[in-house]
Amino acid sequence: MVEPVGNHYVVARPVYSENLFNEEHEKLHRYHKTFWDHLKLYFRCSPQRAKKIALRLFPIVSWLPAYRFREWILSDIVSGINTGLVAVLQGLAFALLVNVPPGYGLYAAFFPVLVYFIFGTSRHISVGPFPVLSLMVGGTVVRLVPDDSAGNGTSTNISAINEERVMVAASVTFLSGVFQLLLGILQFGFIVIYLSQSLISGFTTAAAIHVLVSQLKFMLQLPVPGFNKPFGIIYTLESVFSQITETNIADLVTSLVVLLIVFVVKEINDRYKAKLPTPIPIELLVTVLAALISYFVNFEEKFGVAVVGKLEEGFQVPVAPDAGILQKCIGDSISIAIVGFAVAFSVAKVYSIKHDYPVDGNQELIAFGLGNIVGGSFKGFASSTALSRSGVQESTGGKTQIAGIISAVIVLIVILAIGFLLAPLQKSVLASLALGNLKGMLMQFKEIGILWRKDKYDCIIWVVTFLAAVFLGLDIGLATAVAFQLLTVVIRSQIPSCTVLANVGRSNIYRNRKDYTDIYEPEGVKIFRCSSPIFFANIEFFREKLITAVGFNPQRVLRKRNKALRKIRKMLKKGELQVTPVCLICAANHTHESDEELDNNRIEELDQPTNMTDLPIQINWGADLPPGITVPRVDIHSIILDFSSVSFLDFSAMRVLQKTLKEFVRINIDIYIAGAHEGFLDKLERCAFFDEEIKPSMFFLTIHDAVLHILLKKDIASSPKLKVTEEKCSSNNSIIISSNGLRSRECTV
Repeated sequence: MVEPVGNHYVVARPVYSENLFNEEHEKLHRYHKTFWDHLKLYFRCSPQRAKKIALRLFPIVSWLPAYRFREWILSDIVSGINTGLVAVLQGLAFALLVNVPPGYGLYAAFFPVLVYFIFGTSRHISVGPFPVLSLMVGGTVVRLVPDDSAGNGTSTNISAINEERVMVAASVTFLSGVFQLLLGILQFGFIVIYLSQSLISGFTTAAAIHVLVSQLKFMLQLPVPGFNKPFGIIYTLESVFSQITETNIADLVTSLVVLLIVFVVKEINDRYKAKLPTPIPIELLVTVLAALISYFVNFEEKFGVAVVGKLEEGFQVPVAPDAGILQKCIGDSISIAIVGFAVAFSVAKVYSIKHDYPVDGNQELIAFGLGNIVGGSFKGFASSTALSRSGVQESTGGKTQIAGIISAVIVLIVILAIGFLLAPLQKSVLASLALGNLKGMLMQFKEIGILWRKDKYDCIIWVVTFLAAVFLGLDIGLATAVAFQLLTVVIRSQIPSCTVLANVGRSNIYRNRKDYTDIYEPEGVKIFRCSSPIFFANIEFFREKLITAVGFNPQRVLRKRNKALRKIRKMLKKGELQVTPVCLICAANHTHESDEELDNNRIEELDQPTNMTDLPIQINWGADLPPGITVPRVDIHSIILDFSSVSFLDFSAMRVLQKTLKEFVRINIDIYIAGAHEGFLDKLERCAFFDEEIKPSMFFLTIHDAVLHILLKKDIASSPKLKVTEEKCSSNNSIIISSNGLRSRECTV
């Protein structure tokens, strides 16, 4: 019964072991579904299930009929136009990262949007090229079609190389889409949980560094080959600086001016976004102005700058991926698929929480998978969502993916009608626009200090991910980062936090004895907590910590006692000991015999329980023993293991735990386990954990139940002695008073 008394509560109930509680309170039998039950349920077919699957597979059927046309259409149109203009420019700019002609970036900004409109579940993300993915695809393109294959650099050779690279980019994109689609069908949307926020942040920051370095050749107009291999960024920088004297000054000046303008205006947009009705479309203004200046001043002929050139009007004929290329880029496609989904889902999750609607990870995989399959078929490259572009779509009032369709219409107009107007635009301008979108990623360096103060493991993950991705490349770096992150999880679980607890405040609260001064410990009782699952990798650590906490090794004590019993029997047989009602008296001079002589190669017998039935007196191991016989002193009689934080115990650990507990039981120490979760006892019974020495009666509901049981069992209530920390007071100035069924000490002044 619970009775509230002010801000206190008083509980009156029996002391419960697990067995006693289950006897007093009937437990319902619940049927737990097997794997086959789940499989049958998953493949079950009914009209209701078919409708549910159809609605989940085609989310547009759910939200489009509920579209508030009069309230939302104007906002979606305005948002779609702004987003479309940004998508056009980012598509052209990010195509440079892929090492394909800029026009193919428009296909990547068009087809995935149409697919996502039908299959996607987020209302606010803008689907299309993303710099990190573009760079990853570009790395594969350079690896399979290197720059030096251009031969003498004639227009014919350059055109052939571009066609090969477009085919590689399309094939990689197609295969990554297939992987995403398969993961979505197999319900592997949870895979994103293995990419922590620290890992994603460090990886995208490293990708921003790669983007920065890769764009130097366009900003300086230098013939820098691609180096898609470990430490490739160092080789790239070496190539850039070795040719720095050949820089095209016109491209360099243009790049710096564009970068300055873009950064300043973006800062204004961020600082005054609450007052501006819509962000200033600086990318569009700069592009139009740069194209006009380049056209009328004729930069290409006067200064030899590199320009976008003629964009092909219309769409490419759909093509099947090249089987030979697919075989060479399986690993790259898997990395691209996972990174693309992780980034997009993270952004989608932010907006779903902000605007209160659900996002389905598995359906997002299907949507992006189909989008990449269609985009790859039309010679586009991998798509995800750019953070800046999604920010434009949401901040300008976008309500649904109708805004995405409007943005696709803007891209379509450029592809079909006005793409030729961008022909005189300098590639250095596109490179600067690509760098202008990296501010948010580069600002993530600030997270290092924050993470170091909050969680050093996350900080180390961030730094290792960043360094691995920068120096080993994005593909190998990602694999290295994931492996290192999982290693930190293993280390943290392999070296769990183990503490000795004590009663705090003379109540039912038990905390780490090192953290409080007002603590109380029943004499001869140790309370030990392990805050981690116990499994094969950390069971030995658990055992060592438990032995350290109690202050002795139970196996060593047991062996010493059995050796002492052997020696006592031998001395009794020789008449060297005399038996009195209370003790044994040595009647002859002691002769030393080595432990090896006593062991007689029968070490297994020393691990058996002590047997004193054949002796005329029961040996008190805490009293004085005959000369020449020494046994480690044991000052505790009970151990309580707090398993409230132990979520599982595997079979290997169970065997070692059973052996350890038996060692304690065999030296007359009572073992109690408190707070074990539901089903823990059932699993132990199924695994034959219990026997004559280890019994289910050792399990108690809480630590306090176990402590009270020990107090009653040892009859401490009649004449108790309790420990108190030396820091609280000395033994000369304390008195003993009773409180709440426990015994505590209070210092006298």
